Amino acid sequence: MSSIEQQAKAKKDGEIRYLTPLNIETSKQKKYCRFKKSGIKYIDYKDPDFLMKLVNEQGKLLPIRLTGTSLKYQRKVAQAVKRARHLALMPYVGDMLK
Repeated sequence: MSSIEQQAKAKKDGEIRYLTPLNIETSKQKKYCRFKKSGIKYIDYKDPDFLMKLVNEQGKLLPIRLTGTSLKYQRKVAQAVKRARHLALMPYVGDMLK
């Protein structure tokens, strides 16, 4: 079967295909703010390795609904990422960052 025929058959079946496989956690664990739990008061913009954990492959900040970070610390993370980008510690646009 050619790839075109496979795609046509998949469309008929109602299958949704994505470019990259989705990694969605279905666990019902309570989300928590890692900054409150660890007692971190200041988010250091000079630590790009830590900030890269809060940024996706495209260079965008991960939202609160995925990370569980509280609004107060999400704002501090955003400010730290902006400062790190301005000082060229982190890239503005990510080409396969991770």
